[in-house]
Amino acid sequence: MSETVGTVLRGHCLCGACAFTLTGPHNWVGHCHCESCRRATASAMTTWIGQENGRWQMTGATLRSHQSSPGVERGFCGTCGSPLYFRTDRYPNETHFYAALLETPDAVVPEAQYHADERVAWVHLAGALPCR
Repeated sequence: MSETVGTVLRGHCLCGACAFTLTGPHNWVGHCHCESCRRATASAMTTWIGQENGRWQMTGATLRSHQSSPGVERGFCGTCGSPLYFRTDRYPNETHFYAALLETPDAVVPEAQYHADERVAWVHLAGALPCR
């Protein structure tokens, strides 16, 4: 984890109608290769920031969400459709935000990869990250 207690990270959707602020250290940053995340983002993998609830704020009049499976909520901008966050009953004390939406995406560094067994064969990551 690279941030300190006073760190503030900001991100927003494609059109700017929805934004979020993450405060203080994050719980983790990692790449997810699972099929659900790939389909939700139309990408080969998703890079998440796990943020403790109470250490983030979301703004946006067009914020929408849907239950993608039992116990899973995915938030998105109702104007441009950009995915914004992921919540699951499995991790009730944190919300996951898309690292690619940060105004300064290089401010976080992935520390692990998840569901590597579902990785698309043509994805090759620089450096070896532990699989969890």
